[in-house]
Amino acid sequence: MGILPKMPFERILKKAGAKRVSQSSLDQFAAIMEEKMNKISVEAIILAKHAGRKTINIDDVRMAKRKLYYNF
Repeated sequence: MGILPKMPFERILKKAGAKRVSQSSLDQFAAIMEEKMNKISVEAIILAKHAGRKTINIDDVRMAKRKLYYNF
């Protein structure tokens, strides 16, 4: 688990207002965020391939996020 360092996630939680963050909650938060980022990445790759490109651009990432998390 975890290819990203955990300190950036701790900074995010503290910036959001947390005074202290336990190691177990930090591990869980990092795992959830990495899973969401992975899903967005995979979807962005699919969108770029569909458009006939090898390069993922900002629109692919934004569209992937909308498709996965704002699908009404």
